[in-house]
Amino acid sequence: MLPESLLRYMNEMLRQTPRSFKRYLYADFPWQSQLAGLVGPRGVGKSTMLRQYILDNSGSGKFLYVSADHTYFSDHTIASLADDFVVEGGTHLIVDEIHKYAGWSRELKQIYDIYPDLKVTFSGSSVLDILKGEADLSRRAVVKAMQGLSFREYLELDHGISLPVIGLADILSHSFIGAPDFHPMPLFRDYLAFGYYPFHNIDNFDVRLQQVVAQTTETDIPLFAGMNAATGRKLKQMLYVISRMAPYKPNFDNLASEIGVSKNNVPEYLAYLEKGGMIGMLRDDTKGMRGLGKVEKVYIDNPSLMTVLADNNPYIGNLRETFFYNQTRVVAPVSASRESDFRIGEHTFEVGGRGKGLRQVASLPGGIVVRDNIEYGFDRFTPLWQYGLLY
Repeated sequence: MLPESLLRYMNEMLRQTPRSFKRYLYADFPWQSQLAGLVGPRGVGKSTMLRQYILDNSGSGKFLYVSADHTYFSDHTIASLADDFVVEGGTHLIVDEIHKYAGWSRELKQIYDIYPDLKVTFSGSSVLDILKGEADLSRRAVVKAMQGLSFREYLELDHGISLPVIGLADILSHSFIGAPDFHPMPLFRDYLAFGYYPFHNIDNFDVRLQQVVAQTTETDIPLFAGMNAATGRKLKQMLYVISRMAPYKPNFDNLASEIGVSKNNVPEYLAYLEKGGMIGMLRDDTKGMRGLGKVEKVYIDNPSLMTVLADNNPYIGNLRETFFYNQTRVVAPVSASRESDFRIGEHTFEVGGRGKGLRQVASLPGGIVVRDNIEYGFDRFTPLWQYGLLY
């Protein structure tokens, strides 16, 4: 028999799950894989998406949804639960928050090897390197990463406005034409302020997002990396220092001095903040031994986080660049440009306001100006908001 406490927990979580809006990964997630993982920063909707799948497919199998931090696992294992679930005819085991469970990779490997007909789906923090746990899951798990709402998703979720996903080529060719009565700019400004996180409609959004920051820097990263509480506080301090300067040209000496750590620790701390969804690091297009270029700029991860960290008064020029980098990196490799702001493939992008001219990209064959506060593009000028329709 399956524990009544877990069944009650699942039913209550399913009862609270909204069904009308689906995230961009829902249709493309490998639900039918024997072992599939969903990773991403806190607060972007991973748990909701997992439960929506159960609600939409409850007639096609026997599902069990559990959270790895449930008290049941204080004296039981996920592996033993899988044993009992299979005996009861279970077909789909979904384990949320797997990063909160010690020995997760070893037990997932055991379940995978013993029960080839059981489909296991799990979610975890983006800090967690699913493929580098205690057991090798690299040949077993299909892992997808999720980020926060695109501007397109925000329009659908908050305003019932349904726009298609478009490609970068559609933006550059000015082929997207919206409805005559659609004026995106007021909605776009709202999105920049708070629309990246699906929970933005709750009361005290700023407080909730500050809690996400605290939990990521003081709990998730230290737990995974074996850091102590004092180091977690240093991570949080580093994030706030960067938020005052972003986009920040890395100076490890200055940053180390500012927060009181060794210069040698700074690259590691920045890497963890990036994996945790707190910052984004823009690299040049050279490839070193690790396949990553030199970090040219450090951004706060997304415009909503940037706004909250700046006490709701971010510098608009930095906000524009943050939005562009945040949205385009989902669909294409983005690198720093030697001549302008960003490079994607053969194109160089200069991001600015309504009056931004061609001076910095005029001599570049693939030079594009990205303008804020315009509705539609022309010639080599493209509207910033349209890059929020890429996913």
